[in-house]
Amino acid sequence: MSLHIVCPHCHATNRVPADRLTAVPKCGACHQALFTALPVELTEDRFTRHIDNNDIPVLVDFWAPWCGPCRMMAPAFAKAAAILEPGMRLVKVNTEEEQSLATRYQIRSIPTLVLFKGGREISRQSGAMGDQEIMRWAKSTIQ
Repeated sequence: MSLHIVCPHCHATNRVPADRLTAVPKCGACHQALFTALPVELTEDRFTRHIDNNDIPVLVDFWAPWCGPCRMMAPAFAKAAAILEPGMRLVKVNTEEEQSLATRYQIRSIPTLVLFKGGREISRQSGAMGDQEIMRWAKSTIQ
């Protein structure tokens, strides 16, 4: 079975055999690693591609640079990305720069984590969390 994985660099959609996800797969278009162990910063024009075209769950951190709890949670979110990949893609959306996404997903407080699977929102959690809490919540939600 193959999975569709969107490249964090060039945003091309790649087919990767499910049993090869942990073998450091590379993008067929730009030849860079499909998993970087870091959250991917997304703008509105790339957001839909990642949500709709990834066959793995996508965990989105809606945040803003002026938000103290968001800045405090950023290292924990990065640490969670390093552990949860390649089974899950972690991305960040700056709500100051991407206000239309914040409006579309009715983000009322930040930080807010939203978990997508199969192109649809399956759960959300508001408030800062540590890396262990992020991973526990995300894993329990997708099972």
